[in-house]
Amino acid sequence: MMLKALALAAAVIVSAPAAALAQRGDAKAHVEFGIKVAQNNLWKEAIYRWERAVQIDPEYAQAWNNLGIGYEQEGRFDDARAAYEKAIQLEPKNQMIQQNYDLFKEINDRTKRRSDR
Repeated sequence: MMLKALALAAAVIVSAPAAALAQRGDAKAHVEFGIKVAQNNLWKEAIYRWERAVQIDPEYAQAWNNLGIGYEQEGRFDDARAAYEKAIQLEPKNQMIQQNYDLFKEINDRTKRRSDR
């Protein structure tokens, strides 16, 4: 009986990483499709795909980064900032994400200063 319980526990432990890999694969497919449609200026569809990707895999920094880009394109600046910040939180050393966020902040902050005048 004890041996059966140990075998079951081992099976659960082994299948957990496999499930995470499957989730990342599904999320990655949405991210890649989102990139393709964004290249055709279909931003609403791209955002839908990237939102779906982060629902599937909330730890996928690249999906959050792309979502930030999509929100920015659609003028949803508060949402963009939150998405970029989540991406940076997940991968603080990712230079591409940091560059995207820095550029967003620079442009967004400059635009806000102009509108406050």
